[in-house]
Amino acid sequence: GKRREVQRMAVTLDSVLSLPLLWGLLCLALVGLFSLYVGLRMTTQMQPNLWRDESEKYFPTGRDEERQLFPSLSDPSSLTFSLIIPAYNEKERLPVMLDETLEYLEQRMKKDSRFTYEVIVVDDGSKDSTSEVVRTYSKKYGSDKVRLLKFVKNRGKGGAVRMGMLSSRGSRLLFADADGATKIEDLAKLEEALQKDAPDEGVAAVSIGSRAHLQADAIAERTFFRNVLMFGFHFLVWFFCVRGIKDTQCGFKMFTRAAARPIFNSIHVDRWAFDVELLLIAQKLKMPISEVAVNWHEVEGSKLVPFWSWLQMAKDLLLISLRYLFAIWTVSPVDKKLD
Repeated sequence: GKRREVQRMAVTLDSVLSLPLLWGLLCLALVGLFSLYVGLRMTTQMQPNLWRDESEKYFPTGRDEERQLFPSLSDPSSLTFSLIIPAYNEKERLPVMLDETLEYLEQRMKKDSRFTYEVIVVDDGSKDSTSEVVRTYSKKYGSDKVRLLKFVKNRGKGGAVRMGMLSSRGSRLLFADADGATKIEDLAKLEEALQKDAPDEGVAAVSIGSRAHLQADAIAERTFFRNVLMFGFHFLVWFFCVRGIKDTQCGFKMFTRAAARPIFNSIHVDRWAFDVELLLIAQKLKMPISEVAVNWHEVEGSKLVPFWSWLQMAKDLLLISLRYLFAIWTVSPVDKKLD
């Protein structure tokens, strides 16, 4: 009997001693979470950067020094299709891409009189003659078809795509990389997928190009180190942000105007990880996302430095996840006004 009583007293004593320890650990965890929240709040720009310099509100018309005000994504569409091309120091690769793209779009116009288009090239603070290249095409095809949005300073690919989208007129909007790695002919595949999800203009839907079907060949060609980085990045995307998408980084993504408005008014990331955030926003807003296999080939001149770019994107993915988790960043279903 005495032994049982001693055992009960020992259990009770252990419980009493462990209770402050549990409370202490809980308080420590809460303090840690609060500190993390405060740190994120203090180091985060709360609202998307929709500001633009006065000169960035206009595009050159090609007639002397005449400029015209860009329209707004908030306006109703006035064209069938808008193509946004972010470009940074692309004087060498951009002409090849524009030649192929404009020839394709012009042929579509001849075949279908209802089809109208614009190409907006966003010069992301280039140090070379990228802007002059675009001006040449604008003079040749007219500023109603080819427009230049020139940044005063570099913002990053995400910032360039955002501002291009916010300045567009199309009912369907695509952004594509300046290197032409994905051929413009694959536009038809994305349009078909988008039409299935959004038969009416007012429906929000997203259609994205995917290179997932090329992964087996890519694994065989890449070094072991680059494969480790690739699989590591895919895991981080899946773990922190977006699930159900095999290729988040293909630079060939299409949106209905109803989808582009809330996405590009809400997106915060200006650098390479912006693709992940825009897909996360689309999923949060319950938009259908179609992933479409596209033809893709690697083009020399990439601005990505494998290891350091991977570290930067890994950091961005963690921060995107935490900022939405703590509701520091939120999704806006309505338009915001440009400054």
